[in-house]
Amino acid sequence: MLANVMLGVEGPATSDSTARERLSLPPGFSLQVYADDVPGARMLSFTPAGDLLVSRPHKGDIVLLRRDANGDGRHDGRESVIGDLKRPHGMDFYRGWLYIAERDRVGRINFSSGRGIGRYREVLRELPGDGNHWSKTLRTGPDGLIYLTVGSTCNICEERDPRRATMMRFRPDGRDTEIVATGLRNSVGFDWAPWDGALYATDNGRDMLGDNFPACELNRIEQGKFYGWPYFNDANVPDPDMGPDPLSSQRTPSAPAHRFRAHNSPLGIRFVDTRGWPGDYDRVALVALHGSWNRSTPDGYKVVSLHFNGNGIEERDFLNGFLHDKTVLGRPVDVTQGPNGDIFVSDDYAGAVYRISVVAAGSKAVLATEGTRDRVNSAQPE
Repeated sequence: MLANVMLGVEGPATSDSTARERLSLPPGFSLQVYADDVPGARMLSFTPAGDLLVSRPHKGDIVLLRRDANGDGRHDGRESVIGDLKRPHGMDFYRGWLYIAERDRVGRINFSSGRGIGRYREVLRELPGDGNHWSKTLRTGPDGLIYLTVGSTCNICEERDPRRATMMRFRPDGRDTEIVATGLRNSVGFDWAPWDGALYATDNGRDMLGDNFPACELNRIEQGKFYGWPYFNDANVPDPDMGPDPLSSQRTPSAPAHRFRAHNSPLGIRFVDTRGWPGDYDRVALVALHGSWNRSTPDGYKVVSLHFNGNGIEERDFLNGFLHDKTVLGRPVDVTQGPNGDIFVSDDYAGAVYRISVVAAGSKAVLATEGTRDRVNSAQPE
């Protein structure tokens, strides 16, 4: 797994038959492999025309999967939108422009025709891009500003550049850049809850403190807040390697809104429209758990649903089975929802994109059997 984390090395490709045999969903959902030809697939974004964009940092490009017009459950062709980029990762649309977050800059290309046209232009340059967490995630906020996360250079250290381990935002033309929140070690995914507009971000906890500590985090991001790293981990537990926070008189760490299991590596998060879904899926976000790379017993490797209710946030398995008998089938990265409500999940290990649909009443769509589901779930580490 270290080669996948550090170098983007891929594993074996998957197929519909393999996915249906190994992967499981709650009752009422079906699964298809939408694409098995996108090595290094990371972040996802739908175009206004309904095509799916996939970033591939280690390939240096953004590819477009043409929408499934013939109804066979797979994309109708792949093409390159733009190449020769520096580790492109996060991307989003705003007023006819596609914004792309690269390793050390943000750029944009005109996309008003439904395809990238014209010259790719820099919006922000000279962003910090060295060290361990070079990827940048970018989303357009409900306030019309562009939000950007910048990870830390290290597992645990004091950063020299104040932009490291933060969430930033700026105007669409790159002006008025400001830091929104600090102490975020590696927040790869973030999204806004539709019922109250609150901003939530996943964050990967530090390594080398054992299998079960610290927890990875979901943080509710608020302007000016400090989220602990590198001086605090988990539920604001002081870090044993860092000593006291030298700015303790000026800031207090904010505790996580939710704690994932240690080293599960939560990445993409998406609040989804669950109208028409079977079961209890009111106020739900889906989160891709990329899975552990240095834990003695592997853990994670699935998509979970977070249920926001009066008692807090409840985590449940949603798309499971990427890990079976310590064999890894795939590593989920990002989650998004298509124009028709289907869910799409990227997998940078199998080079795939999965499509999850609600099964209509009386449908004969193929689902993982209950026996398969029980067998796969029983193989997961405690």
